[in-house]
Amino acid sequence: MTDTGTTSTGSQRRALAVVFFVVFLDLLGFGIVIPILPYYTRSFPGGTEFVIGLLAASYSAMQFVFAPLLGSLSDRVGRRPVLVVSLCGSVVAWTVFGLADALWLLFVSRMLAGAMGGNLSTAQAYVADVTPPERRAAALGFIGAAFGLGFIFGPGIGAVLSFDATVAAVDALVPAAVPVSRFSLPSFAAAAASLCGVVVALLFLPESRPASGTATATGRPSALSQLRTAVATPGLRPLLAAFFLVSFAFSGVQVMLVPYVADIYGYTAAQSALLLTYIGVLAVITQGVLVGRLSARYSPVRLSLFGTGLLVVGVGAIPTSRAIGSVLPDLTALVPFLTADLLGLLFVLTLLPLGNGILSVTLTALVSQRAGAAVQGSAFGITQGAGSLARTVGPPVMGGLYFAVGYWSPFVVGSVLLLPVLWLVARLGTTPEAYEPRPSDPGHAR
Repeated sequence: MTDTGTTSTGSQRRALAVVFFVVFLDLLGFGIVIPILPYYTRSFPGGTEFVIGLLAASYSAMQFVFAPLLGSLSDRVGRRPVLVVSLCGSVVAWTVFGLADALWLLFVSRMLAGAMGGNLSTAQAYVADVTPPERRAAALGFIGAAFGLGFIFGPGIGAVLSFDATVAAVDALVPAAVPVSRFSLPSFAAAAASLCGVVVALLFLPESRPASGTATATGRPSALSQLRTAVATPGLRPLLAAFFLVSFAFSGVQVMLVPYVADIYGYTAAQSALLLTYIGVLAVITQGVLVGRLSARYSPVRLSLFGTGLLVVGVGAIPTSRAIGSVLPDLTALVPFLTADLLGLLFVLTLLPLGNGILSVTLTALVSQRAGAAVQGSAFGITQGAGSLARTVGPPVMGGLYFAVGYWSPFVVGSVLLLPVLWLVARLGTTPEAYEPRPSDPGHAR
């Protein structure tokens, strides 16, 4: 009996390690193109900041549409084929991005990448398949850590690949028919990262659930129909609202943080990138280490309340970071760059990855608890879709507030928007309420 249990645990760990690596490679590709996206867009006629915003919105909008579809599809045909096909789509998307010679091709590639980026719900469902409920929050935290690692290493790789010296060196090695520039090279590297993910998934990723083979094309619910079903389901309704509010507020804060440190602190792009790396490192530590230890002692509801509280304070305190720094000591005698100003900013920014890391993982664990075993992918797809919808509208709204009202307004509004999340999480009952899709589907009958 012990040997069987040990073998089962070992298989689970191997499966989690593989899906972690696959998600990391996919998100590494996404992170690689982040540093070049604004500059690439501006290199085309008409590539204004408004168009950059539309490109970001097109990615999230396609995630909103396809995350529930991919999650639901994985419930029927299995997780592995959905992950493999979506990774192949990412390869195509980033390749087109690097070859684009017009803005409309950038939109095509970003929309395809957004559609394929909906596979995160499938990866989350895979984790739910292979882990028991008591260990699920910790395991989902590793998926969040893969997300964070992609955003730590991706932008750095993209920056290195866009250096003139790197471009010149690669250009001298590849055939003249291959277009090599500071924009295409990172894009091709992103495609290569996703291609590596395809190979790893095909060779090493086992299927976590057998295909049911009972669904038909006419029985597949749309993103809007699944959202309507979730809104009508007591067990998922507050979680869906919480996901939307957190994603709306946090995505807007993320977008406005770089203009804030540029305008208030005079930071350059390189300095801003270092700040984002600092946040990414803390996010990985929080989701990969801290959440697992906390979830062994506290319930997901209590941890969600704690994470929300940290995020409310952290987001709201961003406009006061310089005032906070004014009462802190200047440590430049010990570390030349560690001014009181920077200490105040780091203190405030530390709360963001801590709060968001804890909250995102525990909210996901609560969704898993309230979803039936047969529809884990559907439930994750719905919540990811709600988050994608929020990330479609959040940054433009917060950007409008920043420029029309003042630099402080998006952070104050974001903090206020997070307050209802405290109430939504607190009112969740301790008994999970299972979500099942409303459309009649033999594959989901019990």
